[in-house]
Amino acid sequence: MGHLPFERRDVKVIERVRAQASERFGTPPERRTMAQLLDRGIVVIDKPSGPTSHQVSAYVRQILGVPRAGHSGTLDPAVTGVLPVALGNGTRIVQALLTAGKEYVCLMHLHADVPDDALAAVLTKFTGKIKQLPPIKSAVKRQWRYRKVYYIELIERQGREVLFRVGCQAGTYIRKLCSDIGDALGCGAHMAQLRRTKAAGFTEAHAVTLQDLADALYYAKKGDEARLRRIVLPIETGAAHLHKVWALDSAVEALCHGVQLKLPGVARFESDIQAEDPVAVFSLRGELVLVGKSLMTSKEMLGERGVAVKSEQVFMQPGTYPRTN
Repeated sequence: MGHLPFERRDVKVIERVRAQASERFGTPPERRTMAQLLDRGIVVIDKPSGPTSHQVSAYVRQILGVPRAGHSGTLDPAVTGVLPVALGNGTRIVQALLTAGKEYVCLMHLHADVPDDALAAVLTKFTGKIKQLPPIKSAVKRQWRYRKVYYIELIERQGREVLFRVGCQAGTYIRKLCSDIGDALGCGAHMAQLRRTKAAGFTEAHAVTLQDLADALYYAKKGDEARLRRIVLPIETGAAHLHKVWALDSAVEALCHGVQLKLPGVARFESDIQAEDPVAVFSLRGELVLVGKSLMTSKEMLGERGVAVKSEQVFMQPGTYPRTN
């Protein structure tokens, strides 16, 4: 089975400074109250066919009674599957999810009979860098652009019905991919059904129905939070697909005020970071502090001076850790 880029990473954590988190500050994700999770959490909905992604987010907001809820990666009304919905003050995490790779299972209908070997050859040609013109009805400007298809795997075929799995870069139109495959085969084709099975670090294993969510809330109000805690994931899960850097306790408060992360404040980091990579900065207790852009490679982070990470979105509230001089 194919893998999205972040799933293939062979990562080691490099310790730059030996440091231990203080037990006096912050709250590890697993110790948060339900109210804290609902204010900065993520639920992964198994979107049904029919409502828009925006409507599903509205249903989540109504069920949980939270002031805000925002989805990541719009699915057409007829498309089902993995739809991450961020809650409350955590809604900005959807920006980090939008650019991550996605996986779909698609049922494609061919308009004529095609030999198996011809189909296999064409599917191979659509793996790698492809050129796409978005459909007429799309949310982006209709102009040619390049996208990466990481893998296409044939699952099953019955005559003109072709079931396949595809892992691709965000912004790849599967409906257009089917049409282009049909053109390359010389027979035409269209997308009959589509289901998203992965979005960023979330899979079908994380996904629940809206009814599951409503039921879990009912039991939580009765005093049993176990179901709801399995469904409402901490905001940190929305950064699981990003490269990671851990900051010293002494650097966290400054980061909460928008200061860039300099090398003296770095405790450890992952081994495969390149300059310009999106990164998530965590506290030593595993709390998401910010999402930003690396200005150094992992090797360069072993140095003594310089800015390691440029801050772009701060998620931790100021005052969580003490200010230092």
